[in-house]
Amino acid sequence: MKTIDLHTHVVPRTIIDAMLKEPERFDAKGQAGNGVKTVERDGKPYFENNGKLSPIDLELYDVDAKIEAMDRMRVDISALSVAPPTYFYYLSPQAGLHASKLSNDGIAQMVAKNPARLRGMATLPMQDPDAGIVELERVVKEYGFKAVELGTSIEREQLSLPKFRPVLKTIEQLGCFIFVHPYQCTAKGGMEGFELFNTIGFPLDEVIMVAHLMFSGALDDMKRLNILIAHGGGFSPYQIGRFQCAFDNRASVRLNTQTPPRELLKRFYFDALTHDPDSLRLLIELVGADHIAIGTDNPFDMGYADPLAELDKVKNLTPHERDCICCHTAQHLLGEN
Repeated sequence: MKTIDLHTHVVPRTIIDAMLKEPERFDAKGQAGNGVKTVERDGKPYFENNGKLSPIDLELYDVDAKIEAMDRMRVDISALSVAPPTYFYYLSPQAGLHASKLSNDGIAQMVAKNPARLRGMATLPMQDPDAGIVELERVVKEYGFKAVELGTSIEREQLSLPKFRPVLKTIEQLGCFIFVHPYQCTAKGGMEGFELFNTIGFPLDEVIMVAHLMFSGALDDMKRLNILIAHGGGFSPYQIGRFQCAFDNRASVRLNTQTPPRELLKRFYFDALTHDPDSLRLLIELVGADHIAIGTDNPFDMGYADPLAELDKVKNLTPHERDCICCHTAQHLLGEN
């Protein structure tokens, strides 16, 4: 039984080197207002933000370091996805496509160095849905990627909007799944300080995305599309009862779908990164262990250093549930079962 991690991040050297060489191509010009910048000091890359340097972890771009981390975490296979700061949705469509190609080629190069242990997830220039489809078709054809990482929103626009529907339908038609991960706290006010943008903002972004996909009818329109949500789905599992109550009692909630929220919740997949064993137990009861997979968030400090030890804390976890979370769910999503 292999342990498969579907939530682990990279910033390939292809994109790091391009950002060092042509920083002006990655500066924010629009709504975001804060381009991602890198500098090099003593041969090592750093992110730069308002003059403050943060080292880019070796595990983000060095395959040997990533494999060493996987061995420490007792992970056999990792599906690599770009770190959210390098989605580059704020760039012009041309620059966004250029960045996506660099990242996807870099991920493919990392996978090629150890294909037994690594899988690739595509990133797409979602600011230009047509270009996103072209890039998706390229990486599926050239590299055999079976997954696409998307932000929970695209520069504050919801994935449920009609403009993004062709991309989502193409992902569905190509037999890939989506891994959604927040990258900016869309809620403003009261989020200042205390890392609230991360501890509240990111889970809130996830539940807002879930609600829009449910109530817009998007999930009814794409019945074979599989969507994996980071961080145990954020607040979604805890709020499903309130969603159901609104659906039962308020006609405006039923304008675009007649499918109950409790049923739609089981359309999603979730990583097991809940930071609390009782929360994971609740998630298992709501959607089933066959809709939950390991997620470490490596190498960031909001992740798990030992995901299997975290599973050991879950009350009454059966061998079948453990096998699903560690392996079978991920194999199903990756098409490797």
